[in-house]
Amino acid sequence: MMGKNNSHFLSLIVPVYKQEKIIVDNLHQIKKVLDTIRYDYEIIAVIDGHADRTFEKIKKARIPKVRTYSYKKNQGKSYAIRLGMHKAKGDYVMFLDSGMEIDPNGISMLLEHMEWYDADIIVGSKRHPVSHVNYSWQRKILSNGYYWFVKLLFGVPIRDTQAGIKIFRKKVIQQILPRLVEKQFAGDLEILVVAITLNHKRIFEAPIKMDYQLSSFTSAATLSAIGNIFIDTLAIWYRKNILRYYQKPHHKFSFPSDLTTFSVKR
Repeated sequence: MMGKNNSHFLSLIVPVYKQEKIIVDNLHQIKKVLDTIRYDYEIIAVIDGHADRTFEKIKKARIPKVRTYSYKKNQGKSYAIRLGMHKAKGDYVMFLDSGMEIDPNGISMLLEHMEWYDADIIVGSKRHPVSHVNYSWQRKILSNGYYWFVKLLFGVPIRDTQAGIKIFRKKVIQQILPRLVEKQFAGDLEILVVAITLNHKRIFEAPIKMDYQLSSFTSAATLSAIGNIFIDTLAIWYRKNILRYYQKPHHKFSFPSDLTTFSVKR
């Protein structure tokens, strides 16, 4: 283990939904990686709705340095990430999708890129030249189509806005949070659009290792989700370019009234 650097503290947010079978192993893998970095850290698991026994499994496991938040009604992945960001104590704030499709060893790579580039944001990218990605041809078509759609609408200098691993400086998070609206899967894009709108332009990509096989691509639920992503993306464009909504902070984050927390410090 490398010696800890007391000058920085990392908050890693893990949004969770219906992961009772693998969440404990997932968090242990993440903690194993974080134990090797040169910063102290906390893991913030946000359980986005009581759909199964995920909260009970985490509580029983008593994993050190894991702080867990849970609420009854499913709100969406982006809402869960925003809640975690509001609770984060770190100088660096990061999120990583649960489910283990993204190799948690990428955490170290993104942190190193943050230091190398003195960046505001580092984005894990499937399109980085040295990324290792294994996913279905259907997913590739969708990803490429969405990339060109986003490029046409926003011109963001990022080739992959949607991979579920990103890291931010705390000062960036503090400025963008009061402007965010999205609750579902277009939240990754909204964060980047708002950051660029506020002139945080030191945004760079880092390689990731990803193994994601989409097993039910043609299901009605999946096709509906795809449609909603495109609709939400258009809504972000409308708020940015027509309403100029992102220029000013608008609201205080509304925490669920039934928010429950459990933590293990060491």
